Amino acid sequence: MGKNYFQAIPIKPSYDEKLIRFTSSLGDAIGKGETIPFADNDVTYMLKLQNERIKEKGVEFGYDVYKRTEDSRLGNTFFDVEDWQDGHYASTVGFGVFGVKRQVSKNNAVLYKDNLRHVFYGTVTDVVSGDHPDNEIHVCPNCGADSTIAELQNGCPYCGTQYKMDDLFPKITGFYFFDQLRITKKQLLIGWPACTVFCAAVALVFGHYIDSIPVIARMMESSSDRAYVSNVLYGPIACIVWGGFLFLFLHLLFKIAKAIVDLERMGTAESRSRFEIRMKKITPEFSFEYFKNKAISLIKTAVYSKDEGGLLCYKGDPLSAEFKDIIDLNYAGTFGLKEFTEEEGMVTVETRSYFDVLSVKDDKVSYTHPVISATFRRRTDIPVDLNFNMTRIQCPACGASFNPVKNKFCPSCGKEYELITDDWILIDLKTIK
Repeated sequence: MGKNYFQAIPIKPSYDEKLIRFTSSLGDAIGKGETIPFADNDVTYMLKLQNERIKEKGVEFGYDVYKRTEDSRLGNTFFDVEDWQDGHYASTVGFGVFGVKRQVSKNNAVLYKDNLRHVFYGTVTDVVSGDHPDNEIHVCPNCGADSTIAELQNGCPYCGTQYKMDDLFPKITGFYFFDQLRITKKQLLIGWPACTVFCAAVALVFGHYIDSIPVIARMMESSSDRAYVSNVLYGPIACIVWGGFLFLFLHLLFKIAKAIVDLERMGTAESRSRFEIRMKKITPEFSFEYFKNKAISLIKTAVYSKDEGGLLCYKGDPLSAEFKDIIDLNYAGTFGLKEFTEEEGMVTVETRSYFDVLSVKDDKVSYTHPVISATFRRRTDIPVDLNFNMTRIQCPACGASFNPVKNKFCPSCGKEYELITDDWILIDLKTIK
């Protein structure tokens, strides 16, 4: 159940600690490729691909997450603003007042910098069924070494044997920064003067009508009063002030109109409700919120990947060249469902989402806000196992062990590794003009 964002309560201490460590490590994970703690497999791999994209572009990307205020209750940095639970997972959205300073540079020359983001949202997910086997001992079948299951997540530390295993919870399964509702410098420099000129023109044309209003006429019984009131109502300073008010009012109207258009472009709450009801008949543990986090991670993974065709989670056509210039892709808080279909044991879902995008092309940086359409597909004829699962990954052709999440083709012999799964895959990704 959602909570009032203005009456959020402190998040549970263990989650608070995880989110603090996650946010403090995020800049180094993106800019330097360092390991980030408490992230699930999807988020961890996505951040690794983002760092590789930055290196590929030959730029340095400074990404500094900082706390914008020291005002917090009970010592907590994060507050619990939303909770939900399904048949398998319980998730909590933590809210923190954080900013991000970004700087893109090359050869010591700054190409771009900003300080726009004000609020961080992170989703912490735990299992409500099954086990927490993090510290259980497992014997590697290849070398016989004893290791905890947590230590084997990235492969056996002794021989490198890879395993397919569920995430060890609780984990951070999604995050994004929400930009301040701001007026850009360009809008202010153009909009305010234009509105001021308009107010001045109105004052010149209709000023004598204002003088004829009885209340104002009585205020201006003497020439000195007339001069004073005229300056107050439509003098140069007054026109600047009224121009500012008019600019803010028109800006608000524009935002409202844009929001109405966005609702149509994103899809409706009704379609989301119908989708969730239908999915629960197929998979009782389904929740839309968990699907949304999964979808955003898959979108980012495909965008940052050098070769999306080599991903186990992507089955679509080659992506547009514009996606290959993206170095930072931030979900902008709007996720809509356009349509879904079910046939022959498959569910296909088309979504549309807003993203804030930082791209580098020919040493020029652009900051845009596209709508991205993503289509996902999932089998519905495989039962979901709610208990922790761990299996050794082995190429059926040559016997080599490797991680198919990073490459679905065996690095030893080149054979494609087909993993039967009940999870979602991405089959189409494009921007909506």
